[in-house]
Amino acid sequence: MSTEPRLPRAARIFVSFVALLRANAFAVAPEQTTAFLTAIELLGPRDLGDIRQAALATLAPPPERRTTFDRLFDLHFRGGEAIEHADDGEDDETVRLQEEGRGDEEPLRSDDANESGLTATRTEALVQRRFAQLSTTDALRRLSREAPRRLPRRRGHRRMRARRGPFADLRRTLRDSVRSDGEILRLGHMKRRQRPRKFLLLIDVSGSMKSRTEENMKLAHALVQAAPNVEVFTFGTRLTRVTRALRLKRREQALSAAAHLVSDWDGGTRIGDALQAFLAVPRFGSYARGAAVVVISDGLERGEPDALRDAVAKLSRRAWRVSWLTPLATGPGFRPQTEALVAIERFVDDLVDGGSSASIVAHVLALGRRRVA
Repeated sequence: MSTEPRLPRAARIFVSFVALLRANAFAVAPEQTTAFLTAIELLGPRDLGDIRQAALATLAPPPERRTTFDRLFDLHFRGGEAIEHADDGEDDETVRLQEEGRGDEEPLRSDDANESGLTATRTEALVQRRFAQLSTTDALRRLSREAPRRLPRRRGHRRMRARRGPFADLRRTLRDSVRSDGEILRLGHMKRRQRPRKFLLLIDVSGSMKSRTEENMKLAHALVQAAPNVEVFTFGTRLTRVTRALRLKRREQALSAAAHLVSDWDGGTRIGDALQAFLAVPRFGSYARGAAVVVISDGLERGEPDALRDAVAKLSRRAWRVSWLTPLATGPGFRPQTEALVAIERFVDDLVDGGSSASIVAHVLALGRRRVA
């Protein structure tokens, strides 16, 4: 006959939750299970919020798997109610845009929208995209090779020794004077160090850009791998931060992870709302402060052009430089014709060709030749 103490019935649901976590590849030690039960005993299992906080504090899920942890918690403790409302919550890296259209036209059905990828729609089509066999082009190789030294830089606050500079290096000058019996033979100089400037890449993944989406995502991965301080967002009917996924070294894994994060591939186009949402989130908006901002989009907006104009105006005041790369700019004499591009033309520093990886890479690398501020 077993002499081991029988687990109380009230504690079984909490222990089974730990078993569910382990079954989904969460590492939970026996000591953490004991601490979880102790925390429940102290708090009292009266509210799901208290139980959730106890689980987070004691079971310590990795930050990158917090969404999966919350889903498992809801499914285990709330059952069918959690399944019914599982799609209501959004990842903290994703911002759902408003779906208020303008005009009286009837919106396209999601299943029929953007089959050609040649027109813009405002319908949200949530799909999961799979990228084809990936190959490296000459443009991507050039970006990986030259980006570390040619991307924009800024003057930092720290100083470094220099043969010439606006600041006197008194410590070095006095130290050298000791060797010459207190006589100053040469005045040392210092200058401010140069640091990589923040770089923000905003990629349009709507239906009208579907022919360029794969190449643009490959370019974004190469940029994230080649330089620090790079942030990447996608937008269509939702705004999604994909920087964390693109930090994976293997490109196939990185783009696969990004494909699972982004749910509005080849859907509607809400550029103005996307930029407004980006600026409304303080954590996101801080990425643009003093940054080189590059927007890759055709500018075929289905929302209000006033919202887009206001967002780009705010973005231009916050950023160091704003470049808008559109496949519609096919030559040096390009003049915007669409309502959206006409509205933002005076707020962007560059409105140039974004119809090929070579043209995008050439512009990104040319940004480093701008005056350092």
